[in-house]
Amino acid sequence: MGSNSGDQEASHAVTIWEVDKEHIAQMEKRISETTPKLLSIAAGRSTCCIFRVPQSLIDINGKSYQPRIVSIGPYHHGKPNLQMMEEHKWRYLRSFLSRTKETTGKTLEDYLKSVHPLEKDARECYSETIHLGTDEFLEMMVLDGCFLLELFRKMDNTKLFEDEDPLLTMGWILPFFYRDFLRLENQIPFFVLERLFETSKTPDEESGPSLSLLAMRFFNNIMRRPDPVIETCHNPKGLHLLDLVRSSFIPRNEESPPQDGNTPTHIIHCFSKLQRAGIELKPGEAESFMVVKFRHGVIEMPRITIDDFMSSFLLNCVAFEQCHNSASKHVTTYATFLDCLVNTAKDVEYLSDCNIIENKFGNDAELAHFINNLGKDVAFDINLCYLSKLFNDVHEYYGSSWHVQYASFKYTYFRTTWSFISAVAALVLLVLSFLQTFYAIYAYVRPKP
Repeated sequence: MGSNSGDQEASHAVTIWEVDKEHIAQMEKRISETTPKLLSIAAGRSTCCIFRVPQSLIDINGKSYQPRIVSIGPYHHGKPNLQMMEEHKWRYLRSFLSRTKETTGKTLEDYLKSVHPLEKDARECYSETIHLGTDEFLEMMVLDGCFLLELFRKMDNTKLFEDEDPLLTMGWILPFFYRDFLRLENQIPFFVLERLFETSKTPDEESGPSLSLLAMRFFNNIMRRPDPVIETCHNPKGLHLLDLVRSSFIPRNEESPPQDGNTPTHIIHCFSKLQRAGIELKPGEAESFMVVKFRHGVIEMPRITIDDFMSSFLLNCVAFEQCHNSASKHVTTYATFLDCLVNTAKDVEYLSDCNIIENKFGNDAELAHFINNLGKDVAFDINLCYLSKLFNDVHEYYGSSWHVQYASFKYTYFRTTWSFISAVAALVLLVLSFLQTFYAIYAYVRPKP
């Protein structure tokens, strides 16, 4: 028995698993790289600003966060369905280099060297570790960045480019560009674009528009905002293109939310219920659709056109605000406000009739479904949001009994022509009945002699 036991122990000793030292080194490297980054993100101290969209939002809104025809940055780099545009990127880079070399003398090597000092900061902008070597990473930054810059310049001043561009002559491509360039997962840091822009400036461009203004003009081809607004509201401190455009819609000189926190903010009812309480909707005049006001029973909000571009833009702005601790939650607040107003297709119809929403998304039911999903499973502090006072003012007005009673009477009897006629007819019958009763009693009390 003792001999067998010794053999078994020897057998076990022989089969002990030896850990691969190289594998341990790789694990320790990943621990050292990942843990501090995630802790800094959680604490809001990180420069991280380009995120993978949380799965919870993808489950609700599907593929709205994924590029359809062009990849920008590392997250969708090299995907087979986006390869068609890669050849155009290299063609744009050739055009970019040949044009700038004539005026600045800069070569491809100069551009690679200009962004090399930014590599570490650029990598830290992404919420995931980018598994590309320095050469591959810098190539991607220069290729994607120069593609964006050349496209912005072509769209801003077509006179500078004599040859017809196949991309710009295909009308169906630009709408995809507008959406793909403003997807959260499809970004490169804005400071990389700025470095390439400053390095490639020709003498004629020294007094020209800034990069942020150039980008805003490009996207305004689809947003159609007044030119004076674009000239004044572009933010040169955007973290990336999505943040740049998003920041341009944030209201300026807004009221600060109350800081005491003693009075909780109340969510409001859908518009069909608010209407029955005498609350009206009127289109307002403002630079941004997010400027919403409430005065004397009237909600004023600028008209918003919801189409394929705006729906994609809103979804990705909400995703960015959910992921970035330091970003304001303006679009999330506006999305929640819309979600409150709209419960059904009937509410969308009301908002369309009031010229608040221009529906180019689909039928009323489809738009109602989109709005409800836009505000679903999002987190923000309603007591500190920029519309907190409006939420409370509408709630208090709705709870005022005389407002509700008067509005209910008005809504029931004066909402349509036929209801008004019915009310008048009922009043006439009541008066006639009263007169008939009066004369009957009068004849009884004072009969004729």
